Amino acid sequence: MSPKGGPGERAIATNRRARFDYNIEERFEAGIALTGAEVKSLRAGQASLSESFARVQGGEVWLENMHIAPYEQAKGKQDARRPRKLLLRRREIDRLLGKTAEQGLALVPIRVYFAHGLAKVELGLGRGKRRHEKRQAIAEREAKREMERNLGRRC
Repeated sequence: MSPKGGPGERAIATNRRARFDYNIEERFEAGIALTGAEVKSLRAGQASLSESFARVQGGEVWLENMHIAPYEQAKGKQDARRPRKLLLRRREIDRLLGKTAEQGLALVPIRVYFAHGLAKVELGLGRGKRRHEKRQAIAEREAKREMERNLGRRC
């Protein structure tokens, strides 16, 4: 799957810090168990993935700390940061459980989007970057920008 998404996909929220803080080794697509008011709020683009994370607990995968703003027209109390169950196949959950436990990999939500009318979250299995790796990534990005600027001036 491309990072921008394919046909029939509409991005709602992205976690830009995920690519900076983690080396993403593998990606998974999961459905999200939501209430009707949460879906309406997502369709309005009222979501944030900053500070969110996923965990495997009790044979299920949970998305923690994702903020979905309360829908104005909905009745009743809405918890904006409640844990939300992610919908994956059993063998995918078992694989994630093994990798996160043994290899010290983290399960990081990368983006939330609608695919053919269904709310999905893209999860990345990533290893945390150290401080010097982050500095190196910044230096490489700035060097690349500088080269592109210089090439643009010559033409």
